Amino acid sequence: MAAPVLTDYYVDHDSTMPANKGEPVKLFVRRRNGTPEGGTSRPVLMLHGRSVPALAGFDLQYKKYSWAEALAKKGYDVFVMELQGSGLSTRPMMGDWWNVQPTEAQRKLLVPHPNAAVDMKPPTYAFQLNNSGSDWDEVDTVVDFVLEKAGATKVDLIGWSAASQQFGPYAIQHHTKVRSLFLLAPIFPPQGRASAAGTDFDPPVSLPVSSAGFAFPMSVGTKAGVEAAWIKDLKCPDQREPGMVDEVWKAIMAVDRVGAGWGPVVSPTDPSPQGLSRIRNSYWWGWNSTTVKLHDVLGDKVPVCIVYGEHDSVVNTASNLGLQYFSVPELYRLIPKEKKLMFRLACAGHQAPWEGVANDIHTMSDHWLKHGKVEGETKGSFHRDEDGALTPLE
Repeated sequence: MAAPVLTDYYVDHDSTMPANKGEPVKLFVRRRNGTPEGGTSRPVLMLHGRSVPALAGFDLQYKKYSWAEALAKKGYDVFVMELQGSGLSTRPMMGDWWNVQPTEAQRKLLVPHPNAAVDMKPPTYAFQLNNSGSDWDEVDTVVDFVLEKAGATKVDLIGWSAASQQFGPYAIQHHTKVRSLFLLAPIFPPQGRASAAGTDFDPPVSLPVSSAGFAFPMSVGTKAGVEAAWIKDLKCPDQREPGMVDEVWKAIMAVDRVGAGWGPVVSPTDPSPQGLSRIRNSYWWGWNSTTVKLHDVLGDKVPVCIVYGEHDSVVNTASNLGLQYFSVPELYRLIPKEKKLMFRLACAGHQAPWEGVANDIHTMSDHWLKHGKVEGETKGSFHRDEDGALTPLE
């Protein structure tokens, strides 16, 4: 089989984000086309989560960690997309660099690159940036682009982490375009924001939103923050190989050249900036215990496979946390129909695509796409141990 063909696109889209509503923007899409010569394209669309840009998450060019490349080599036509405000997609202009969280902790990160100590103004755009509606619109634009390029009528969706907030509701609303849904470490808030009264997915409030404590369009992340969050999930020997934080951070900085020039100095002898990642501040609704069951789509018209790590400290939280209560098992339970699978992976955390289980996830997604089953199973929930043995969870 010939090597997959790599092509990068910038897809035209008319923004529905309040910050630049109606303006033409570009949505970055990377394609790794592994369709065999003379074969029929089987398109797959991959979407990032809240804080990790898509290329770092799905196409990490280090050893065999590129999930997109692994699937392309299996013969799929793989597309990786970035939502507006992330990675190489358009980043809306909302004033100067201080459009970040107006807290002292954030300002300290912005010294001396740029110099937040000089101008301590609050954000000039004092609202959250993207929202569920604008995200769904961008996904729909890219889905239509993918289907046209591939000459197909349906696409398989693969999402990691908060991508479930976009892909879950999108699949329900546009099930005629979606063949299947594969969710890795999905964020699912059973008590998540409801849509407007009497509607399925209309916004519950007027947009844009400037709620208490969230009156800013973006925040910034650090390499140290990536390591601190990741280390909480490391419970097994050799769960993560050495040097992975460096490789991941390098990939994040490669798609944010502005952020790469921000932050404190590296060291007293090196005045170059450490680099900061710019993270969208989002307002999401329409993904909760009610909407997941709407129209009996998930588990029927759109089969669903869920995979998560047993040590993932992000996706399963305390039930008394309101909007911050997340539960993967509850998502599985609430999917209304029977074409659904769930696997809990031993010795894996939230950053599973960069851990030792990465190749297992590549294989599981391939089997799901190819056969509609994983490890020989077509439905049910299981714990998968380090040797690949399955134990039912229900």
